Amino acid sequence: MKRNLLPVLALLSGVLFLFLGNGLHSLLLPVRGSLEGYSNEVLGLLGTSWASGFVAGCFFAPKLVRRIGHVRAFSCFIAMIAIIALTTGVLIDEYSWVLLRALTGFCTAGTTMIIESWLNERATNESRGTIFSFYTTVTLVGVVGGQMLVGLGNPSTTILFMICGILYCFAMLPTTLSNAASPQPLKSVKLDLRSLYRNSPVSCVGILLIGIANGAYGTLGAVFASRAGLTPAQIAIMLGITIAMGALAQMPAGKVSDMTDRRYVLAALATVSAVAALLIVAIEPSNVIMMIVLVALYGTAANALYPIAVAHANDFASSDEFVKVSGGLLLLFGIGTIIGPTVGGPVMTILGPYMLFAVTAVAHISLAAYAIFRSRVRAAIPVEDRELRPAMTNGTQYSTPESLQLDPRSMPKQDPAKQAAE
Repeated sequence: MKRNLLPVLALLSGVLFLFLGNGLHSLLLPVRGSLEGYSNEVLGLLGTSWASGFVAGCFFAPKLVRRIGHVRAFSCFIAMIAIIALTTGVLIDEYSWVLLRALTGFCTAGTTMIIESWLNERATNESRGTIFSFYTTVTLVGVVGGQMLVGLGNPSTTILFMICGILYCFAMLPTTLSNAASPQPLKSVKLDLRSLYRNSPVSCVGILLIGIANGAYGTLGAVFASRAGLTPAQIAIMLGITIAMGALAQMPAGKVSDMTDRRYVLAALATVSAVAALLIVAIEPSNVIMMIVLVALYGTAANALYPIAVAHANDFASSDEFVKVSGGLLLLFGIGTIIGPTVGGPVMTILGPYMLFAVTAVAHISLAAYAIFRSRVRAAIPVEDRELRPAMTNGTQYSTPESLQLDPRSMPKQDPAKQAAE
């Protein structure tokens, strides 16, 4: 394992700092915005604009990278993100924040795609699985670790914004100091909704609904917790546990989905998520521990949905279509994350902060109902005809089409007769 990871340790250290900064800044802004009295609609727009910029970056950042080169593009993107992080700590203006978040999302897509392209260039067929798993783990640790940093400082001062800038600058160093050759041109994936829906209606509709739910909670979860009276440290713990529990649930959920119709697993997980969300709406727990337990239950099920939905789509696709199908679903997920906060903000303003979970419950109930309906219309792929269980993913908007090149399932299958001859 050490032999597989040594060539990419410098790059992965840059990934860690990048996602530490992303985790800290994405949580710091809604917490500080709540302290400033910003409306739920504006705070929701922070997530909407970021997701919009990120999706746009997946389409247009590769063109910029091809024009000026990987290293210069990476330095430019990181510098812009660091400048924006520092500016948001100095310029306390809600509308400026919304515009700056869109630019941050665009630049984050660019930096992430470049790093993932570099990792893919260093990966061999033998090390690809190890590197992909370790990369995913680093991103999860980075996001959760960055969120935890919110509890170590005062969000009403500039200190945490300065820490964001420092983390982003550290993220720049490993790649800019590397003497490795630049990787191949970045991949850009076209979104073909008709083809996606024909391939797997459940995955197409399901990924959109998962994006709506995850986008609403991912953006407005901190706002909800602040409105519910939690301290910044408690907010960080609540959001961190949500991601951590979802990561832990993915392997057992994936194994279960390998043994049965994945649509049943999607329906079951979506139902658990909806029940946990509706309990929060109904009880409106004032006890912090009860709140965190219910949110942890919600995150366990909700964050395990995405990889199973992707695996279900690939059950109906040929092996050489993995990148095309998964890339399209990834961008469809991004569209969902744009819709979620846009809907969630006004709902929280009109009906109260706890109704954020009513939004996620509607999305998950719709997913469960549609999955059961489609299971009656189309037969499942036999278990013995499946190839690999779903790879671990955090189910957030931090993935790009380049990450699909790292996934072992993207590798073309070798002819068994040729393999035996060798």
